[in-house]
Amino acid sequence: QVQLVESGGGSVQAGGSLRLSCAASGYTYSSYCMGWFRQAPGKEREGVAVIYTGGGRTHYADSVKGRFIISIDNAKNALVLQMDSLKPEDTAMYYCAASDGLDDDSWHDVSSFGYWGQGTQVTVSS
Repeated sequence: QVQLVESGGGSVQAGGSLRLSCAASGYTYSSYCMGWFRQAPGKEREGVAVIYTGGGRTHYADSVKGRFIISIDNAKNALVLQMDSLKPEDTAMYYCAASDGLDDDSWHDVSSFGYWGQGTQVTVSS
């Protein structure tokens, strides 16, 4: 059974940084695709960034390009999201997700991912 456990959330001021990690059990990082989604109160869950575990290709939401970096820490078997220059609008619950296969055009769709973590809260104050 696949389990995804996020960590690293917290509260920071605008302009600050946070590093999220996702530890996976029962899912091999070479499987296909992993990513980060977020959901703010009253809004739909949205794709933030994904990485194809085999080749390392990535996709980012326009709102985070140049500020966030997704990567896989092979030494720690963890999916990582480095978030810099944080803004109040980045405040949300952040979820780790994994997929066994998806259409590249649908990388940002919640329905493309079958495995989810419980989420970690990120709060950015102005």
